[in-house]
Amino acid sequence: MATGSSNLYNTTGIHLPTGACVVIVQTEWNAGSVDKLAAGCKKVLEENQVHYKIITVPGAFEIPFCIKNYWEGYKYKDDKPHAFIALGCIVRGDTPHFDYVCKAVTDGVVQLNLSLPAPTIFGVLTVDNQQQIDERTGGRHGHKGEEAAVAALKMIALKHSFSTPNKAPGTAIKL
Repeated sequence: MATGSSNLYNTTGIHLPTGACVVIVQTEWNAGSVDKLAAGCKKVLEENQVHYKIITVPGAFEIPFCIKNYWEGYKYKDDKPHAFIALGCIVRGDTPHFDYVCKAVTDGVVQLNLSLPAPTIFGVLTVDNQQQIDERTGGRHGHKGEEAAVAALKMIALKHSFSTPNKAPGTAIKL
């Protein structure tokens, strides 16, 4: 989600299914920055009375594995997640490692979105320096943790709307 929209953080009118649950998968790596992202996610989820669980993995590369395996373990349970939020912070260094990790986690989240029935929201910062982190965790570029949570709520509501009959033909779905 990009900044510049007045509806960016608005969750008014979103209709969530009863018992909506979000699983946040966050990394240990760059913990201080990721904790700021997680705090933003938790704030939005709590304001909207959505249950959440947090799982910590070593690094961003491990996020897709965790999400896929969590889904496999919970998909038939009553408390299965309605969405996942992937949180991490990858900071460019002096080697191509940054490029490989960014591509791997991005491709992994895309594959999860194409294969799982619950959306996975990409809340991984891919930045060059601490200033860019600060700008995206409450600075001039907003709060990407809050944005990720809002995106999760909107995607849960959108998916839920597919199973709710529309009252009139040609009704637009707007979140």
